[in-house]
Amino acid sequence: MKRLGLDRLSVAGLACLLVLVVFALGSLVGAGGDPDAIVGPRLQPPGPGWWLGTDNLGRSVLPRVMEGVGTTLLLSSIAVLLTAALSATFGIIAGYRGGYLNELVMRLVEVLYSFPAIVLAILVAAVLGPGQLAALASIVLVTIPLMTRLVRAAAVAVSQRDYVTSAVISGARLSRVLARHVLPNVAGTIAVQGTYALSVGIAVEGGLSFLGFGVQPPQASLGVLIQQGGTYMIAAPWLILGPGVVLVLAILAINVVGDGLRDRLEPRETRSLT
Repeated sequence: MKRLGLDRLSVAGLACLLVLVVFALGSLVGAGGDPDAIVGPRLQPPGPGWWLGTDNLGRSVLPRVMEGVGTTLLLSSIAVLLTAALSATFGIIAGYRGGYLNELVMRLVEVLYSFPAIVLAILVAAVLGPGQLAALASIVLVTIPLMTRLVRAAAVAVSQRDYVTSAVISGARLSRVLARHVLPNVAGTIAVQGTYALSVGIAVEGGLSFLGFGVQPPQASLGVLIQQGGTYMIAAPWLILGPGVVLVLAILAINVVGDGLRDRLEPRETRSLT
């Protein structure tokens, strides 16, 4: 980790994130058991046989949390990869070319940025209908405005440097200039903002599923588990405690890793971009 230049806090966050990923992968091999199997009485507190208790149907909460972590991380990661690809494309082209392309991209970004995140997510779910596709599209539309703005600002700064000017004068094609000279020099901004977008994506998925517009039962996600556990919060607080703690840890760990990447990848003079 020292080669990456990450401090101890960032390393701890990365370790926590890796543990959650392994935890999620365990559900694929049945490490925690069948998430849909009834293993005991209803609403039993944590104990041998059901380490996080049982839910209102007598299912063990542990394998359902494992499945929920996997669903939430997978959806959020796919959405952030799409966001990064779209933001890099639009941001670099807008920042390098300027003119009407820049105005068009920035006006569209400002329209999306003007909506509160959860309102925009609910509007998307209303159009597409509840489900994973709605959660995926919502995360992309919520995270793409800020990343595009920051990539565009970084591309403007890079496009004014001497090596880019030299490449243009030498007759290099536009695609080569963007791919060889601009993109590598804004990759740090994309990586840093991608981590923050991932934490936002997890929060959006949790909120949307909690409201009933995201992942639908019987499939589990952290938002679905928190929503189901909220009904029995007084009688069985462990139902909401497990997925709630995991959700907070995931967001906190990703933000800590993002801070470490920012300190490592972004020069101090461009720190104002974030």
